Amino acid sequence: MSRDRFLSDAARVAGWIADYRERLPDLPVLARTEPGATAARLPAAPPEGPQPLEAILADLDAVIVPGLTHWNHPGFFAYFSSSSADPGVFAEFVAAALNVNAILWRTGPAATELEGRMMEWMRRFVGLPEGFHGVIQDTASSASFTALVAARERALPGTRDEGLAATGASARPVVYQSDQAHSSIDKAAVAGGIGLANVRHVPSDGRFRMRPEALEEAIRIDREGGRTPVMVTATIGTTSSTSVDPVEAIADVCAAHGIWLHVDAAYAGPAASLPELRPLFRGWERADSIVLNPHKWMMTPVDCSVLLFRDPEAFRASLALTPEYLRAEEAASNLSDIGLPLGRRFRALKLWFLFRWYGADGLRSILRRHVEMARAFRDWVERDPRFETAAPAPFSTVCFRAVPPEGGGPEDAWNRRLLAAVNARGRVFLSHTVLDGRFTLRLAIGSAWVREEDVTAARSELETVFEDMTTKGADAC
Repeated sequence: MSRDRFLSDAARVAGWIADYRERLPDLPVLARTEPGATAARLPAAPPEGPQPLEAILADLDAVIVPGLTHWNHPGFFAYFSSSSADPGVFAEFVAAALNVNAILWRTGPAATELEGRMMEWMRRFVGLPEGFHGVIQDTASSASFTALVAARERALPGTRDEGLAATGASARPVVYQSDQAHSSIDKAAVAGGIGLANVRHVPSDGRFRMRPEALEEAIRIDREGGRTPVMVTATIGTTSSTSVDPVEAIADVCAAHGIWLHVDAAYAGPAASLPELRPLFRGWERADSIVLNPHKWMMTPVDCSVLLFRDPEAFRASLALTPEYLRAEEAASNLSDIGLPLGRRFRALKLWFLFRWYGADGLRSILRRHVEMARAFRDWVERDPRFETAAPAPFSTVCFRAVPPEGGGPEDAWNRRLLAAVNARGRVFLSHTVLDGRFTLRLAIGSAWVREEDVTAARSELETVFEDMTTKGADAC
């Protein structure tokens, strides 16, 4: 491809992206399709000859976009937002062009060193003290798995080489988390050979926070039974309700028993940059490892999960493995020593663009605005007798329920129908969870593209559907 052709085609692609961004608010945020519909429109075999960019972009509009749930949509309030601000898109473009694979320092010197510096910038941004190092993983699931393997090796030295079978049944490893923690820790226990039967889901309190005294009791029982505690995960910003575990008290328990403390702040971590929210993170500076995801609440394109840790050698001791053909003489750190993947994308470029484009203060302003919008929505819920809050809202996510009118039927059924009807209208997309055994709605704010009018639209959609269900009957909506 000639330079002129590249510039011309790149401009066409950029134009398509700009057009997509412009029409995005008018698209239904949740895909209106059925399983298999997109595949049915795709040829069974690849084309034998080249096809023009115009045809590819036309099919992007005709085949792919109708089958998308639009995570960048300003009305996307489901799960935790994962949106891509413009600087991240530019960085992905450059990273794809450079196509660096930072397996070793020598295969990507600048990529390796930029990642190290970006980890320092992240540490400073969220107010953690010196002494933390870091690498970028693809997701929090991978980051937590990496931390668990390091914790397992520290608690049961030699399992890297001999496997868990060498420890004997009496030294069965155990990990601990609250009953509100993310399932990625359970999955890490499966992949790490610990097993679901050895994951303790510690009871939470009325505000969905792990109870430190229950953790202490669980550890005592396991130790008396000859088991080996490996890792405790405390969560700051749980997936269901964004509750905040009492990390300081949990850290005391871990210190008393010599157990690895991992903090899952995948969603809420960036909020530690706000001085007014910093108290919610008290104690996380005592953790052995921390995960936070810029691709959740920092507008960084997927994938970009930051794993911070105190002891790099603990991670290298668990997973570093260098075959002869990758041995090098440089006295430098290799990113592939920490984590399972050998190949590593140039993810740090996204953070570099993001921090320089907005500045730390600009990022804080965006996060603060999201929190303020969530508080305004929560205030509306508390004022409106048709709805009620279901959990505290310390960050930018609100958990709430509709209160069915007299004769409206069971609460859970009413809320399920309300959620389905709101999402089917296409203007906004909300998700759900279960809290205290009750079906609960969630509205999570964090998109690069969200505006106050979009939050107002969510309120309006809820009000409209509620009234339609009241007057027409829930089954009719």
